[in-house]
Amino acid sequence: MALRTGFPKGFLWGGATAASQVEGGWNEGGKGLDTADCRPAASHLTTEQRREPAFKEMTSEKIAAAIQCPDAGEYPFRRGSDGYHRWEEDLDLYAEMGLKVYRMSVSWARIFPNGDDVEPNQEGIDYYRRVLEGCRARGMKVFLTMLHYSIPINLVEKYGGWKNRELIDLYLRYARVLFENYGDLVDYWLPFNEMNAGRFLPFNGTALIRDREEHFDQSVYQGLHHQFLASALAVKLGHRLIPGSQIGCMIARFCHYVGSCRPEDQLQMLRDEQYTNWFYTDVMVRGIYPEYMERYFDLKNIEVKMQPGDQQILQKGTADFISFSYYFTQISTVDTAWEKTDGNLVTGSKNPYLTASEWGWQYDPMGLRITLNQLWDRYRKPLFVAENGLGATDVLEPDGTVHDAYRIAYLRHHVEAMREAIIDGVNLLGYTWWGVIDLVSNATMQMSKRYGFIYVDADDGGNGTFDRFKKDSFYWYQKCIATNGEDLGE
Repeated sequence: MALRTGFPKGFLWGGATAASQVEGGWNEGGKGLDTADCRPAASHLTTEQRREPAFKEMTSEKIAAAIQCPDAGEYPFRRGSDGYHRWEEDLDLYAEMGLKVYRMSVSWARIFPNGDDVEPNQEGIDYYRRVLEGCRARGMKVFLTMLHYSIPINLVEKYGGWKNRELIDLYLRYARVLFENYGDLVDYWLPFNEMNAGRFLPFNGTALIRDREEHFDQSVYQGLHHQFLASALAVKLGHRLIPGSQIGCMIARFCHYVGSCRPEDQLQMLRDEQYTNWFYTDVMVRGIYPEYMERYFDLKNIEVKMQPGDQQILQKGTADFISFSYYFTQISTVDTAWEKTDGNLVTGSKNPYLTASEWGWQYDPMGLRITLNQLWDRYRKPLFVAENGLGATDVLEPDGTVHDAYRIAYLRHHVEAMREAIIDGVNLLGYTWWGVIDLVSNATMQMSKRYGFIYVDADDGGNGTFDRFKKDSFYWYQKCIATNGEDLGE
């Protein structure tokens, strides 16, 4: 057997966005109000205050105020990056960069404004078809996320979010519309973004509001069970309607290192991996609830209510590939005094051997290589890095340039880690950088926390031209793609 030497021919270099963070056009084209549209930015808060749980927590009071608000105001997801109006310009830039694949999402509220409408919104169907056809015309494959956090707010107010089993059928009605209308234009399907978000960010993940729940953990895991079923049934439906289709799963991957040689820390790392990572992929890839969750549910007084046939649904709707977001690693320890740091919507124990971004996210390319090997060894399913990126403060120079050497260095090191994982024997399909263009950050709801290779001239309050400018990283990634990861120089 010959040793692999680098990225395989046909490797899918790409970029990623989410409809709620890039589109805007929140009240145009028949779109309904969704959960992202209701998250207030609270612009008076400092970056430090935005790290507090209270900022990320949604309440009934916040929801009521958002529903009554008639404009974008303090709701930056209603503006996004104005991609709803500038999608052709954006696709041209992605094609110029050489993207092989574009990971995008569809807004459920743009297809079914209330989520439970009898008929879909034709304007929304037509809009996404134009975008998808635009990708095809520019030679880009499409990796479509069917649900990237936001759902119609009516499904929260009327049904209580994903804890209600009725959402499964409503989601499948939505999924059917996507499969039937875009089956000829999508190459990879993803039913749910970051499935484990239901646990670490329940409003985003399972559309739950804590002040409305008597037993919050029970509602979280009941909602996750309904999402597992919806995902499995979507896989089955997609395979039937689109023979040969590739339908995957996704988690936010939290790679853990043991904090010390203490056996207690080693056990903590095992539990952290099981509860934050493996549980979700075990269900979606193996089609079973793993035994180690029985003790966890008992400790938390959780009883997931299942109906006859649920286990068979999970077993028959397993994912064709595994995708994940990767931003940082953290320490597993029983030491409660260990210093904490932020990372991808959660707080974790800090690693003294790593450096961090200005938002406190520690970056660790080696952790990406480790993660890829772990996932491949455990499941033997093709892998896809669906998100990886660096949020930073960028400066638009008077001549329209942006010099982001820090982003290039971050990207180079993670590309090198993927190459090493491939040489290790991992079957890696592709990589979609988050986000390919500046967009509103999900964690802090700031435009000033920039991820893209393309600068969007807008500030946190939505002021600016929203014009697009190529950063230095745009040209670096363009060269990386053109050489299939061979040229990673300055």
